[in-house]
Amino acid sequence: MANIKDLKKKIKSTKGTLKITKAMKLVSAAKLNKAQIRILGLRPYSTELESTVRTVSALAQNYSNNYFQVKNNNKAIVLVVSSDKGLCGGYNSQLAKAIRKFKVENQDEDLKFVWIGKKVRDLISKEVNAGQTYTFAKIEPTYEEVRKIADELSHQFLNGEVGKVYVAYNSFISAIAFDSKVRQLLPMQVAEKTKEEIKSKYPYDFKYDPSAETILDTLVPEVYLTTVYTCVLDAIASEHGSRMNAMENASKNSKEMVKKLSLKMNKLRQAKITTELIEVVSGAESLNG
Repeated sequence: MANIKDLKKKIKSTKGTLKITKAMKLVSAAKLNKAQIRILGLRPYSTELESTVRTVSALAQNYSNNYFQVKNNNKAIVLVVSSDKGLCGGYNSQLAKAIRKFKVENQDEDLKFVWIGKKVRDLISKEVNAGQTYTFAKIEPTYEEVRKIADELSHQFLNGEVGKVYVAYNSFISAIAFDSKVRQLLPMQVAEKTKEEIKSKYPYDFKYDPSAETILDTLVPEVYLTTVYTCVLDAIASEHGSRMNAMENASKNSKEMVKKLSLKMNKLRQAKITTELIEVVSGAESLNG
């Protein structure tokens, strides 16, 4: 049984942990606010740009683009966007679970995984064909750094080195929720059913200046790059939200632990005082005979 001295040490240690978790929660909350503004600001643009290109490409006659071409190649590369640090709840473990499921469902593809962040890499690197890990000047990549990665992956696709390019990431839903997913980036495809729906929705000809082909040749690479950057921002916002909630739960647990330990210590102290009083009274009574 722990004595009062041991309980005091545990209480002091737990209070120290509480201070750390509170500080980390505040830091994560501040970072989440910035990341949330970025992703919620970019996502409508990315969605609308993708929708526009999908519409124009469906309506354009006999249009083809290298980003749309299906390759006769079963090799694929998967960009995994995770975190470099832990203490963020199920952020990395849930993404690892989604990747394992994706790998099982796509056993006919020769998958190679490259990494932003090392935590998921450390979890599954022995289970997959692991490639390089990208590093950056600061903890979070800049737009130009993401562009270089996106260009490198698209270059492998356009040259026929791989037949598909995927990205695995946590999609930001809210400060307390995210969705782990694996998304195909290349080839960019519009399903035949979607094309027919678009054509029926716009049963008339658009006039383009410059031509539809020129517009699409400019916008298609931009859609691809914007999608990659949006996925990275999604992952960053999800990480900060997950860490903020993890630290909130850790703080609650620390408070509860301090409360339980204090109660236990007070009971032991009271029991000790009661024992001493009994000894004093018993001694006095024995003296009085």
